[in-house]
Amino acid sequence: MSDENLLLKVEHMYKSFGITKALQDVSFGLRRGQVLGLIGENGSGKSTVTSIIAALQPADSGEMFLEGKPYAPKNSVEAQEHGIAMILQEKGTFDLLTVAKNIFVGKEERFVRHGFLDGKAMVREAQKALDTIGADDIRAEKPLASLNFEERKLVEVARAMYNDPTILVVDETTTALSRNGRDILYKIMEKMKSEGKSVIFISHDLDEIMEVCDTVTILRDGIYIDTIEKKDYEPALLRRLMVGREVSDHYYRTDMESCKNPEVVLRMDHVSCKDVKDVSFELHKGEILGFGGLGDCGMHILGNVAFGLTDPDLGKVTAGDGTVIKNSQVAMSKKIAYISKNRDQETLMVSCSIKDNVCLASYDKIKKGPFVFKKDENQFIKESSEGLEIKMRDTDQYVMELSGGNKQKVALAKWLGFGADIFILDCPTRGIDIGVKSNIYQLMIRLREEGKSIIMISEELAEVIGMSDRVIILKEGKISGEFTREQQLTELMLIDYMV
Repeated sequence: MSDENLLLKVEHMYKSFGITKALQDVSFGLRRGQVLGLIGENGSGKSTVTSIIAALQPADSGEMFLEGKPYAPKNSVEAQEHGIAMILQEKGTFDLLTVAKNIFVGKEERFVRHGFLDGKAMVREAQKALDTIGADDIRAEKPLASLNFEERKLVEVARAMYNDPTILVVDETTTALSRNGRDILYKIMEKMKSEGKSVIFISHDLDEIMEVCDTVTILRDGIYIDTIEKKDYEPALLRRLMVGREVSDHYYRTDMESCKNPEVVLRMDHVSCKDVKDVSFELHKGEILGFGGLGDCGMHILGNVAFGLTDPDLGKVTAGDGTVIKNSQVAMSKKIAYISKNRDQETLMVSCSIKDNVCLASYDKIKKGPFVFKKDENQFIKESSEGLEIKMRDTDQYVMELSGGNKQKVALAKWLGFGADIFILDCPTRGIDIGVKSNIYQLMIRLREEGKSIIMISEELAEVIGMSDRVIILKEGKISGEFTREQQLTELMLIDYMV
């Protein structure tokens, strides 16, 4: 590839966090009018290198060239002035501000008139930004806290696109979006290509990568592995380059046996609340009960209700012994665990250490009298995370510094150490690479064999079918179908009950 064709060039990039080498001599180029896929397992360096491009953090060494000229922005504002915009994987908005203020955060001065902020002008301009990307159903004057997770992500897209960037970095954004939200983003990417601009696209969904990307660059353990052109795409090849070994397509359960245990450990009776209408089901001991549907079907709120975080307007949730789950404290007393789809906001304390997160729910088990000893904490973490292989500097490392897959492992370690009998897992493999996915599936199988029960909520039908003893499909807040595990169950069959 000649330098004349390159919009951005990264050369010999190094970055370490303590003893962890996040990037080791990484070099690659981005052509004009190209969507470049950046793939690799969690911890491979994808988010690290793109955050350096967007000047969210500095490299230890290495060079970058933008349109043939040296590019070394001191901060993200300077990167934006050079035409670089980035949409982060996790939350990048502020709940206490309006949509308009989120779009123009840090740029409020452009709406100051005679010393006062012209709020109406800001709202008008923000609405224009939303309308331009096709998110016109989001109102700029509304508080951000009133929006759902997908709408908040679209606010970030509108903010990124407002300054008409030359390079857009999309870091795992599509995992938070429904089909409509993804279509909005794909149209933006196509438009940028047609204008000679470029996109760096990070995703763990290989089907999506192969569909939308012109070229794929693979990183592994912070090292550049290869770049593959679209004409040479093969799923097996990409997986092998990502993980350094052959990875089977079949990492779901291989048995076709449904749970036969009659013991009910959790029951939801005629529950109605926001987005849910008269939902009832029973979870049995040793069962994986899968919930599927479109992103806005109401299934995600069920996890909140079952763990006692959301009070139903009608109906109730009870444990196997009849105890009503009124709040999360009661849920935990009944050995119920919950990992939310919105992991960073609702499951983990990302500004705290791995140690704090894993031990938080279990200090009653760890302490001796009124005292907690470091030796006991370390032993507890070792036992709780056994087999999870969390990539970390040490247990004092902040969770915010970990990759998505390693954050999920911390969340699982927390509840495994707690000794949960019932696991509510909402999108347990969202934004996670295939290697970690396989590990989580194997963990679920082991928990099931131990007699633990799992509610798995997922927008991935293959995952729901592949792992569940029983599948419940929701449509517009209501149960539209229920299926037992059998050879003939297909995604097409389920889709008929979803739309």
